[in-house]
Parts: sequence; C-alpha cells; structure tokens
Amino acid sequence: MAIEIPEAFVRDPALRPVAEKVRAGERLTDRDALTLFESPDLLGIGAMADAVNRAKNGDVVTFAANQHINPTNICVLRKTCTFCGYARLPKEAGAYRYTMDQVMAEANLARNGLTREFHIVGGLDMGAGLAYYTEMFRTLKRELPHVHIKALTAVEIAHIARIEKLSWTEVLVALREAGLDTLPGGGAETFSAAVREQIADKKLGGADFIGVHRAAHALGIRSNCTMLYGHVETLADRVEHLAMLRQLQDETGGFLAYIPLAYHPDDNELGKQLGREGVSSTGYDDLRNLAVGRLYLDNFQHIKSHWIMVTPFLSQTALAFGVNDMEGTVVQEKIYHAVGAQTPQGMSLEALLRLIRGARRIPAERDSFYRILRRFDATGEEAEAA
Repeated sequence: MAIEIPEAFVRDPALRPVAEKVRAGERLTDRDALTLFESPDLLGIGAMADAVNRAKNGDVVTFAANQHINPTNICVLRKTCTFCGYARLPKEAGAYRYTMDQVMAEANLARNGLTREFHIVGGLDMGAGLAYYTEMFRTLKRELPHVHIKALTAVEIAHIARIEKLSWTEVLVALREAGLDTLPGGGAETFSAAVREQIADKKLGGADFIGVHRAAHALGIRSNCTMLYGHVETLADRVEHLAMLRQLQDETGGFLAYIPLAYHPDDNELGKQLGREGVSSTGYDDLRNLAVGRLYLDNFQHIKSHWIMVTPFLSQTALAFGVNDMEGTVVQEKIYHAVGAQTPQGMSLEALLRLIRGARRIPAERDSFYRILRRFDATGEEAEAA
C-alpha cells in the first residue's frame, strides 16, 4: 500500500529514510521508531502518521458510548505502585468495595439505552475474587443484556488467578461464561524491568502481561493495549514496549486498539519523588507517542486518544497525528482523576460530536469491536445507521 507524503512535510533529514519506508508501506525497525522519538520534527512525524491513518481509516473518527465502573480501590500493591493515587489499603480512609447493589446503582444509568459498554477496572482486592466478579458480570448481563462488558486488566486477571490458585486461562473461561466480552489494556505501564522496579516493583511483569493477553486471544477474547509514558522510562524503553505489543499482534491478531497513556504526577509518591520538572509528558510528547504508535504498530487498525488524560483539546489535535478513535462518553471516571486529571469525568454525545467535527472529521459511533453503528453528518445529525 503506497502512502502519499509530500517531501516538504518532512523537514528533518534524519526522518527522510523513515518517510521513504512509510511511503513504500515497509515495516519500520526498532531503530526507525527510536529515530521518530528523537526527531525534533513533530509536524513531519504527524504528517506521516496522518497519511497512514487516512489510508487505513479515511476521515472517520469513531467513539463508543461507554460507562466506567470502578468497583474497588482496595489494592495489595498500595505501597509499591508509586505512580498510583487511587489505591487504598483495606482499613485506610477512603477505601471502598462496592456491593452488587452499588454496582447496579451506577450501572442503572445505562437503562436509558445510550450506554453500550461497561469499562470495569479496580484495585487488586483480596476480597474481590472470582466469585465477586462472576456474580457482578452475571447480574449486569441479566439486568442490562445489551451492554458489552470490557473488564479487568491483565494484572487483575493474574491477581484473581493467584488468590484462587487457578491458571489465567481457567479464570478467563469462568469470567467469559459469566459475561465478560473483552479485556481493557490498562496495567501495562512500561514493560522494561528496570522501569517497573522503580514505579511498580511488585506488579505483574511485562512478559506476564503479554502472557495473559495471549491466553485471552487464544480463547477468542479480544483486548486493547496501552503504554504509560512520561515518568522514568527512556525512549529505548518505549520502543521495547511497542515491539512486544507488535510481536503479539503478529502472533494472535487479538488486539483491537493501542492507547498510549500519559502519566499524571499529582497525588502520588512518584510525582513527589520526581517533582514536576522531572515529569516529561507534555502536549508535544503526547502527540508524538500517538503518531509513533500509528507508524510503528503497522498491524493495528486503531489508535486511540484518551481525552481524560490529555484533555479534549489535545485529543482533537491528535486526530491530525494518526488517531482514528477517541475515548467515549465515560459518565464517571475515578482512577486518573485520583492522580490529578483536571478533565471532566464524562462527556456528552453533543460535545464529542462537536470535537470531532471541529477537526474536519466524520464522527461515527462504534461498538466494542469497532463495527460502526451510526455516522453523523457535518452538522452532527445522524447520517446513516448500520
């Protein structure tokens, strides 16, 4: 597939060999990815990523009508994940674990028929094992059968397997039978062992994160994937992380989307250690990570911007940097707001449409498997239904 990128758009001479590969549809190497991360030519990188995205997805930008439910913030890694401000110990002030009635009190917002997906993640809670989540999923499917359940990170799956003395596959099978549809991509952080030693010493390692997703894909359970950036990782660490994701996608084809996540320094121990001057994530870096993801992860159809973490304005800008999917309506998000996110906890359909139309793109609501349900015209009116 030939990609058209005008010569004038790529100003950094070091990028020109990479641009030639992109034009020819050749796979980029790890060295090429490092060049993309190192180059000062952000607009050139963005032009390449935009051209690749348009070739794959045209002008359509998708979103899901989703709702976040965070059922517990109790976590055994409260003291070791230094980048987290959400987790609590069982008897610590602010600790909570939802009852089924409390889960349903939040989930019942979906009875209006607008919500199509529950995004359910929380802490590694010793009191929230397999029985807790299978009861939750069965209850949700019984009461709201039209809503897709995207739930439990690879870290949570491994935690349940450990406390129940089961394999990852056994846990996944039981959860799938209870109503689990897909897995989110959170918990990956940065795969580098040296980085994890500094920010998440006891958390599931990178190879095991890949292993849980491999097990899910073998069962036909699709998933997303992420990378947390802007803390202590190096550019080489980022490339290593992306290489592991691309390799598994080559093997299974099970990933739906890649979502880079910006680290927030407020209200967590790592932020105190680094100080604001030590945190590298900027709008410049946010756009670069999205664009490099689009260019290097050539076997991914969808690159997603998480407006909760980087602001709606930057997510809109990202639509010119290789992004074709935006975080959806959300309703109420807690985890990133616990570490200083100043964005709204939810976004209306009208606001999402306005954001996408403002970037001269075509808004389209999708389901959790990226099948388009309805498109909207330039004025935001529904143009066609799938």
